[in-house]
Amino acid sequence: MLFTLSPNKSHYLLLCVLAALSSATAISHQSPDHRFEKRQTSSVSPLVNFQVYEPVLTPTGPSNQNGCVFTELLMDYVFGFSYGKPFVGIHTPPPCNFNRVSINFTVTSKGRQFDRLGLMYLGDVEVFRTSTAEPTANGIVWTYIKEMDQYDTLWKTEQKIIFDLGNLIDSTYTGSFDTTLTATFFTVPGSRRVADQIWPISAKRSGENMPSAFTLPADDASTTHQFPQNVERAVVSMSACGQATEEFWYNNVFQSQVNTFEDSIGTLYGYSPFREVQLLIDGQLAGVSWPFPIIFTGGIAPGLWRPVVGIDAFDLRQQEIDVSPWLPLLCDGASHAFEIRVTGLNDDGNNKATLSGTTGSNWVVTGTIFLFLAQNMSMATGSAPIVDAPRPSIQISSFSTKNATGANDTLTYKTTVSRDLTISSSIKTSSGQHSSSWSQQLSYTNFNVLSSRGYIQYTQQSTTGTDSSSSTYSNRYSYPLTVNSSFIATPDGSIGINATLSRGLDLNITGPSVLPSGIQNFNITSVLAVFAQNGDGQLMQQPFTPPDDFPFFSSAVLSTQQEGEAKYLSAGNRSYSFGTTRQTFRFAGVEVDAGVREATVELYRRNVDAVNTSVRQDEEILFGETFSSPGGNGAVSGNEVEDEVGFSVRALLGRGPGKTKEELAGVERVVRGAVEVE
Repeated sequence: MLFTLSPNKSHYLLLCVLAALSSATAISHQSPDHRFEKRQTSSVSPLVNFQVYEPVLTPTGPSNQNGCVFTELLMDYVFGFSYGKPFVGIHTPPPCNFNRVSINFTVTSKGRQFDRLGLMYLGDVEVFRTSTAEPTANGIVWTYIKEMDQYDTLWKTEQKIIFDLGNLIDSTYTGSFDTTLTATFFTVPGSRRVADQIWPISAKRSGENMPSAFTLPADDASTTHQFPQNVERAVVSMSACGQATEEFWYNNVFQSQVNTFEDSIGTLYGYSPFREVQLLIDGQLAGVSWPFPIIFTGGIAPGLWRPVVGIDAFDLRQQEIDVSPWLPLLCDGASHAFEIRVTGLNDDGNNKATLSGTTGSNWVVTGTIFLFLAQNMSMATGSAPIVDAPRPSIQISSFSTKNATGANDTLTYKTTVSRDLTISSSIKTSSGQHSSSWSQQLSYTNFNVLSSRGYIQYTQQSTTGTDSSSSTYSNRYSYPLTVNSSFIATPDGSIGINATLSRGLDLNITGPSVLPSGIQNFNITSVLAVFAQNGDGQLMQQPFTPPDDFPFFSSAVLSTQQEGEAKYLSAGNRSYSFGTTRQTFRFAGVEVDAGVREATVELYRRNVDAVNTSVRQDEEILFGETFSSPGGNGAVSGNEVEDEVGFSVRALLGRGPGKTKEELAGVERVVRGAVEVE
């Protein structure tokens, strides 16, 4: 049996299309209560969207060596008017043994529609969080392939599948999402150990055929579980993303400043640009996640995200927290509470701030508990966990200036937060006594400037952290982000939007991660096959056999950066857009011997350059072999798009509800950063 390393190749047919960007994100574009129209493209053929990510191992052909290859159709469903109406189906385990699972999620859409959030559950456990691309008048298509072996225990029993993708169809929003979801089960030699039991931290609504996510701050995101007494390792993963007023949380201002530009652009969103997702066990802090700033395909400026979507937009990344130091408490035979909270900052108006304990509306959150059981049924006992988690260090500063008329003109604010925490205990089992610990060191800075009475915003943010466990798992990560956006509005009703963006994601994962790091795909000694693209854009199978001296990797290094610019102009009944995006992606393996780095081997690299919905250059290097595509027709001129009615430019840029185009017209204009009052 050949195994296929399939990164994004199901969507490698890079079609030559002419398409314009849609109007961008509205305030609560994943809620039916907000009625903002979007522009749609006028293209000659469906647009192929894709996310750049590391290769995923999938089999090709029948099994002739290792046992199982079985593909199951999980869902073939059209999400039309689907708020509160998830797809519900049944998964039946395949008639063979397997140790690897990958899913293939393929979507087509045509018409006018916002980007939407999608969550997939096996029972009450969230296993996949994704978002949609925004369709064009002539349609779009995308495919995402995801590893699922961390949920093997669930896949081996019958499960209720719930896929929640809330969508709205009416005379304005015409785009439905036609989806196909398959799972492929197969066997590889030398697979990693996965959890013996998997439990949800969720609302547990699968019995009602409903999704199980909590919505914060409205819900109490807690549940209780009684652990078996022979657990030897326990890990919790948390999935969380902001929606509505919290989608662009990194742009938000301090609570004391939300009315700074009330007379020009309206109320701003508050609770600061800092967010912390917390895991609590019996009310005590067990770990945190400082979220990666996800940008959906309508975010900042949609011209940035066609055809290359934002980092992790098709597969929102989870963060794992080792709760093994809590086992002496959790294995005492009693029920214990697991809770997820999301907090921002409250300030006093005098440059002092504390954790707010809440945020705006809303955050969609769930958690998953992965339990690894001792084979000898030994009982875990020991000392109660020692929680060393002081309050984070928080520094804020801000100042504003006024223009000649006395109106607020600029607002500058800075946020710096750092946190260290360690949880430790001594655990005793039949195999002896050992120490268990979990520690995190995190640092965050955010600098924001709102100028020209709020019409221009510059954001620069950096998040870095190191998570480590006594299990030898560790993760070093960095999330840099810079966004500069502005809009103009003239008395004749014309508007323009400019946006530039630079962002990145860097991960260095070592040791036994519960969630796939991607490196396990390269620790396979069998013959591999990769999907490559020939000069005609057709997929071809390229066999690859790892050399005899190919190292066994214990660490994964992922580094990706995106840069882009987008412009939009609406004048009279005509609208035009232009956008460019460049992304570099590097994935490497690290060979570690006795705790010492021996070698770092680049395994996969991809460089993509997209201009105005065409891919101008796409180069991939896998195992040292290069596959290049010259891209589409090279068209770089701006595209004409449909005009829209009643949208809010500030909502489009993620800065608040703001005023509609009609309200802005005739009131004021911003030219080269200076405001003229009419």
